[in-house]
Amino acid sequence: MRALTLSLLLVAAPALAQTEPPAAPPETRNCLQLMQIRSNTVVDGQTIDFRLRDGSVWRNRLPRACPTLGFNQAFSYSTSIPQLCNVDLIQVIVQGNPGIIGASCGLGKFERLPPKPTKAKAGAKG
Repeated sequence: MRALTLSLLLVAAPALAQTEPPAAPPETRNCLQLMQIRSNTVVDGQTIDFRLRDGSVWRNRLPRACPTLGFNQAFSYSTSIPQLCNVDLIQVIVQGNPGIIGASCGLGKFERLPPKPTKAKAGAKG
């Protein structure tokens, strides 16, 4: 009987070790309001982070790598509505060549990044 109990525990142990619930899917949006965008950062040739006025950061992963975006680190866009959406195109701005526009690339959906942890303030010494 003891051998049976021990083998059941060994089989059940991996299932019991999983204590963390599965991560919730990230919040996504099709569009960002232009008036809310404070800045953007080109992460690489396929990823752009948009920081909004409320401090949130929304990552856009382009469906395909955009030629020279990661190297030039700059882009422009034009839209007829007050939003930047996943159906819009960006144009790479070629650094060092004024007036030269590089590749046009489509945006993907915007995914909210989790907020960065804030540092705790040190307690007052007394």
